[in-house]
Amino acid sequence: MNSIFLRFFFIIIAFTSCKTDKNVSVLNDSKGIKLVVNGKDFIINGMNWDYFPIGTNYAYSIWQKPDAFIKTALHNEMTLLKEMGVNTIRVYTGIQSKWITYIYEKYGIYTMLNHSFGRYGYSHNGKWIPATDYDNKNAQEALLSEIEIMAKEYKNTPGLLLYLLGNENNYGLFWSGAETEDFPDDENEKKKIGETRGRALYKLMNKAAIKIKSLDKNHPVAICNGDVLYIDIVAEECKDVDIYGTNMYRGKSFDVAFETVKNKLNKPILFTEFGADAYNAIENKEDQKMQAFYMVENWKEIYQNAYGLGKAQNSIGGFTFQFSDGWWKYKQDYNLNVQDTVSTWANGGYALDFVKGKDNMNEEWFGICAKGKTDQKGFYQLKPRAAYYALQEVHKLNPLNKESNQHKIINHFNKININNALTKALTITNKK
Repeated sequence: MNSIFLRFFFIIIAFTSCKTDKNVSVLNDSKGIKLVVNGKDFIINGMNWDYFPIGTNYAYSIWQKPDAFIKTALHNEMTLLKEMGVNTIRVYTGIQSKWITYIYEKYGIYTMLNHSFGRYGYSHNGKWIPATDYDNKNAQEALLSEIEIMAKEYKNTPGLLLYLLGNENNYGLFWSGAETEDFPDDENEKKKIGETRGRALYKLMNKAAIKIKSLDKNHPVAICNGDVLYIDIVAEECKDVDIYGTNMYRGKSFDVAFETVKNKLNKPILFTEFGADAYNAIENKEDQKMQAFYMVENWKEIYQNAYGLGKAQNSIGGFTFQFSDGWWKYKQDYNLNVQDTVSTWANGGYALDFVKGKDNMNEEWFGICAKGKTDQKGFYQLKPRAAYYALQEVHKLNPLNKESNQHKIINHFNKININNALTKALTITNKK
């Protein structure tokens, strides 16, 4: 009798433990907002990660390769990420759930699963619609159907951290393609498009969040917005979204972004993309030191605004953009074997290589790792830049530790020597 009781008791404990092990939640109290994973505070030290050998573009998918190929590629990449201190990667749908679990169990790295949510078009009745009208019933039905399928497929996946909807889809309301472009300056035009096209987008995102949470109660839902454009509409239409994700490129500082999101939404802010390119548009050459400088400054603010530290207290982390250079980003299907140095948009926040009236952002140079040539088997080696080694030092600090405070964070960042990181990067590269 006692044996049966004990056996039943341990089954209950095991079931409870298994259930708890999958739980990710957002906690909001008087000390701020934080992410809690399996009962422990969690800061997202994230990375935008993909796998595109030189000569390929967006049409390439590593997840269609044989398992042995995928495991080798993941070993090469995830080992570097783990050694850097990255605990989460941002990956688009297309990855099979087994690889999310594999990455988590073998390397201890979680996955934020990203559904583009019509950013680059959608499929309806077997036909591809390249521009998404979020007010169109066919588009709504197609996207919500995809979201339901996604949630059902991934909801019990070990290693899944959260769902992300979109990729700066508010910018897609203006741009005709996937390439980054300069943003229109006319404020009246922005407001008009926000009301005529944007509101439908955010309403649908909220419906998608409700759908996901009805199927999966253990993983939060974030949206990915471009900066804080249309945040007032987000506040009105996205009340069921858990996390405000933002692709934000403001240079050295995010300025008042933390406070804006706190005051407008009372939600955590997650930087789904941010960073700097490693090409100096003025000097027309690689500039690893410049890139590392911007990224370290960005991470300092992300940590300073975390839970319980007296500032905005709503930062739950970020995803550095990006792990390795994308040689296909400029024109996307042309010159794929050349790393183009053409600047395609201007950003005055990056003052170290900005000249008024000229573009200074180089889409094919955002990697914190340079990409080596593809071998006969389809693999390539990465060459970590100074930013890799600088961020490796950044992630040695956990801002959510009980002993953490602003003084310790500032002191930690003051000790990060970018010149040393540059020397290390150049020394290791020259040895190869």
